[in-house]
Amino acid sequence: MSDDVLPRGLPAPLPPGERLIWQGRPGTLGLARRVFHLDLVAAYFALLALIEAVSAGRAAAALPLLGLGAAGLAVLLALAWCSARTTHYSLTDRRLMLRIGIALPITVNLPLHQIEAAGLRRFADGSGEIPLLLKAGTRLAYLHLWPHARPWRLTRPEPMLRALPDADEAAARIAAALAAANGQPVPGWSPAAATAALPGHLAAAGS
Repeated sequence: MSDDVLPRGLPAPLPPGERLIWQGRPGTLGLARRVFHLDLVAAYFALLALIEAVSAGRAAAALPLLGLGAAGLAVLLALAWCSARTTHYSLTDRRLMLRIGIALPITVNLPLHQIEAAGLRRFADGSGEIPLLLKAGTRLAYLHLWPHARPWRLTRPEPMLRALPDADEAAARIAAALAAANGQPVPGWSPAAATAALPGHLAAAGS
């Protein structure tokens, strides 16, 4: 693979014999809502504005708070957009790569044989998140991964593919790649069948 045809998100051409299977990236709105908590911040400022309007006895009193809230939401959306634009997840037949970081991009390489289990959490909008439990002895820093880490898994961080619009397809391909890497039967290529092969103890991803 030459540099002029290098897929976006790969830091360098793949070694001979390694095959690219899938690439994906987070959705901006999903990151804004589930990483930067856009909904909670909006509800907080709306509540403050309501209290201010009731206390002052006029709706106009809430306008400064609403303006401040709108500015805060714009900042969060901008952060989510930048994070989504600078993130690439790449799956090969040997490893899973996370190209992450807004100001200082880094690439986290996860050989498939070091991934003990994976899970899938679907959301109502069809997107989803996939956490990856690494085998004991595989060390990664939570702060280096954030926000691409399962929340609150601080002592044993779990990388997590966040806000994937095509989570079912990603789960299917990851399940098949993990099975092949571990010499197990490859599940059927439908998302439902392959997702069922993902270990159930990670099914509640994001909790």
